[in-house]
Amino acid sequence: TLQCSIRFIFCLSLWPAMSLCSDFSAVFERYINLPQPSSVCLATYVWIDGSGEGLRGKTKTVYEFPKSLEELPVWNFDGSSTGQSTGRDSDIYLKPVAMYRDPFMPGDNILVMCETYGPSGEPTESNKRHSSLSVMDRTKSSKPWFGIEQEYTIYDLAGHPLGWPKGGYPGPQGPYYCAVGADKIFGRVIMDAHYKACLYAGIKISGTNVEVMPSQFEYQIGPCEGIEIGDQLWISRYILHRIAEDFKVKISLDPKPVPGDWNGAGAHCNFSTVEMRSEGGIKEIHRAIEELSKQHHIHIKHYDPKGGEDNMRRLTGHHETATIYEFSSGVAHRGASVRIPRQVNKDGKGYLEDRRPSANCDPYEVIEALLRTCVLKDWGPDDSSSEEGSK
Repeated sequence: TLQCSIRFIFCLSLWPAMSLCSDFSAVFERYINLPQPSSVCLATYVWIDGSGEGLRGKTKTVYEFPKSLEELPVWNFDGSSTGQSTGRDSDIYLKPVAMYRDPFMPGDNILVMCETYGPSGEPTESNKRHSSLSVMDRTKSSKPWFGIEQEYTIYDLAGHPLGWPKGGYPGPQGPYYCAVGADKIFGRVIMDAHYKACLYAGIKISGTNVEVMPSQFEYQIGPCEGIEIGDQLWISRYILHRIAEDFKVKISLDPKPVPGDWNGAGAHCNFSTVEMRSEGGIKEIHRAIEELSKQHHIHIKHYDPKGGEDNMRRLTGHHETATIYEFSSGVAHRGASVRIPRQVNKDGKGYLEDRRPSANCDPYEVIEALLRTCVLKDWGPDDSSSEEGSK
């Protein structure tokens, strides 16, 4: 038909560009491996944009390798292009808060996680780290540890989950979790490349695995003490998106990427204090869970970027989730809001797993909420006056 002929001609027209793209890596090698002057360091400043989910980055030449964050200058960017300011007053400041080895640029180069501040020095709306750090400072004596299990889904550039039949679905869930085989695993190379890149960068990535839904994967960051978990998770996400560029695929952190009988994607947060990790700490774990049960609706509002709307699609009471409307807990119960691992229950100490945070959550918000509920108990009337985020 004419429509098919037009489609065929269109595909042929793309062929030179596709061939060119396939040759990019070989051409790029000529330049990326050019000797870099020993007197310079390329510092890629990374920040969270106005969406609260997206990441941006730009690179600065620094004329001496920084031995500390204090040696890195405050920089700025056009906030009107990232949803963080207007064009009439567009400069937003970038304040370095953590630095890591850059796995993409050979040599003494770094990735720099940054906070964002407005012209008067006020934190931007998407800078949740500012208030979270204040809470971390107030709870230092509790030595809070966090570990986050980041799930994600890989899509091809046409918008289909990688490896799924075009216009259809793979077989039902069951054979994919932690599996092996080209008929079950679509994208392992990306998972493995990300693992190695994070290790090189100095990120505390503690493991990775293939997930229940095909084309879905998970990696774990931590344990980290305090604010470090947020810095490391955001940089690990940046690295993941950059690796996806190289493989010409897309990464989705959508909490329910495919409607229907398919698992969603979360960012389960494992949390403990020094009291929980001490002998007899199981009592403190149960006390913390009791406090969490009282503030369920507040946590739901802080556990995804849309105040609970994203998690409504995921927390249904099915597919290894609890319902968004009710709090629940249990030992080894993956259908609960909060799970006590079986080994923790046996040892009588350890940590709890909050299974409610969505894959696209802001970890700074998650850890702040956990400490405000379990340690500080300082939620005010304005925080708890409405349950709209969980309904």
